Amino acid sequence: MMVDLSGNGAVSPGHTRHGQGSGNTGKKTSKKSRTKRGKRGRKRRNKKNIRNNKTPPPYFPPEAEEGNIEYKLKLVNPTQYRFEHLATQLKWRLQEGRGEAVYQIGVEDNGLLVGLSEADMRASLKTLKRMAEKVGADITLLREREVDYDLDRNTRKIAEVLVRKVPDDQQFLDLRVAVLGNVDSGKSTLLGVLTQGELDNGRGRARLNLFRHLHEIQTGRTSSISFEILGFNSKGEVVNYSESRTAEQICESSSKMITFIDLAGHHKYLKTTIFGLTSYCPDFAMLVHAHSVPALLRPAGTTREHLGLAMALKVPIFIVVSKVDLCSRGTVERTVRQLERLLKQPGCNKIPLMVSGADDAVTAAQQFTQSECITPIFTLSSVSGESLELLKVFLNILPPLSNSKEQEELMQQLTEFQVDEIYSVPDVGTVVGGTLYSGVCREGERLVVGPTDEGRFLRLKVGSIQRNRSACRVLRAGQAATLALGSFDRSLLRKGMVMVSPKMNPTICCQFEAAIVLLFHAKTFRRGSQVTVHVGNVRQTATVECLHGKDELRTGERAVVRFCFIKHPEYLRLGAKLLFREGVTKGIGHVTRLLPPSQNHDQNQNHDQNQQEH
Repeated sequence: MMVDLSGNGAVSPGHTRHGQGSGNTGKKTSKKSRTKRGKRGRKRRNKKNIRNNKTPPPYFPPEAEEGNIEYKLKLVNPTQYRFEHLATQLKWRLQEGRGEAVYQIGVEDNGLLVGLSEADMRASLKTLKRMAEKVGADITLLREREVDYDLDRNTRKIAEVLVRKVPDDQQFLDLRVAVLGNVDSGKSTLLGVLTQGELDNGRGRARLNLFRHLHEIQTGRTSSISFEILGFNSKGEVVNYSESRTAEQICESSSKMITFIDLAGHHKYLKTTIFGLTSYCPDFAMLVHAHSVPALLRPAGTTREHLGLAMALKVPIFIVVSKVDLCSRGTVERTVRQLERLLKQPGCNKIPLMVSGADDAVTAAQQFTQSECITPIFTLSSVSGESLELLKVFLNILPPLSNSKEQEELMQQLTEFQVDEIYSVPDVGTVVGGTLYSGVCREGERLVVGPTDEGRFLRLKVGSIQRNRSACRVLRAGQAATLALGSFDRSLLRKGMVMVSPKMNPTICCQFEAAIVLLFHAKTFRRGSQVTVHVGNVRQTATVECLHGKDELRTGERAVVRFCFIKHPEYLRLGAKLLFREGVTKGIGHVTRLLPPSQNHDQNQNHDQNQQEH
């Protein structure tokens, strides 16, 4: 914490030093002498404050009762009763952090950084390790820092320790990271290096295992959505496909799982990228930018567009500058400066945080989720491995956005599963992939799926469940998985459907109203315009039926608009984020009202009558 110790060294204008006159020359000399005396006075006061130990102590924010961060001054030789209390407290912090907690040792509850001697620090860490073992967790020392504000004492230290539960029954912490960026920026190669544990050969060998289609292998460009997993065990060590591990072994050994959603970078696959961002509900977004890609310099470059999409959907974003082995240090610095200028523009209002060391990576991971403005920036190479470890440290410490209380509230609601993918698997039958929005889903559970083109919901039974390519008995809110539906007719299913509990009595709509802001339009946005609407896993063309209170919209204007799907009804939720586009036309908003099919006909008749009267 920086405090201004400078005093006011100015002297009263009426006072002059001995030998000074009252003319103009005297005034100039008096001003200079006052400045010199002010500087000397500040130096004397600073030295006096240091001698008198008046340097202000550094502080953390006061400890919060909720959350997964705990301050402890010291944990030296606690009694058995005190130890049991500390273990219970640790269990609570782990529950708040969904299996993770951060302990700051040597810090008082009000946030004062007191620090501990070497002996007390060793004893405190030993006690914390015993506490972790009692609740089934491991500890990892993230960093130690010296607290040297008091020069009369010996140097003291504070320690930051990560406590993480040992995995049990597949209850690992799962974070989803969407990977964005321009074509040829190295997104798939970076994911291949992270998940396979081997560096790239400079010609894209690391990305081959990620591609799903032959044309992707031939062109080296992603055109579909693929998923890759990276695990961390309770000690913070990387668990990936190296050492011939299978996906099931990675899940069994990991306490924390990062699921990367590899999205397409080419502009012609933009609708697939938007679908991945809206449907799979990523917790974070990683924007990969190569120094050699000129898209950042173009007003409508893919890098800018992906950044804008993530910000519009309020997905926290961090940036990775790749391929730094192909250019000089100066080129990398120029690229970073361009990114910083882009992030600081009025439309973004972000605070770039350059990560150049392990300490920066820890700080970035903690501040990233606490402030919407912080945007960490990494510079690395998938060929030389430069700074790759810093990204792993960041991902290892990155906390979840939601706490256990919010998770429990979602699990108490009725089951709602979004259908994002549909497959036919030999000897298994129809399989659907997607995300469980709310509730709990178990093997053998009976649900209804819809809406169909006629607006009906059909009964079905869930067979087996797989999560991250390994068998799973219970699926909880917020988790992505694939569900086997047995002999259910695949032709009755489509992307955008939902599988819900029969108790829910789901409502569907052909028309809905949304409060929108028009981000860009070449001319004017008016009644009769057709756009592609993205709401969660729903993607369908809709017609603008009317603009409340306005005849037309221009870029930057807001309005409440009624949309009508042109093909079939959909299941929507009030308050859901909405994104629509058509060519260069783009807009965002949220759903404010649903019009059931029975009201649609009446609304249209009233609107036509009003138009005829006018």
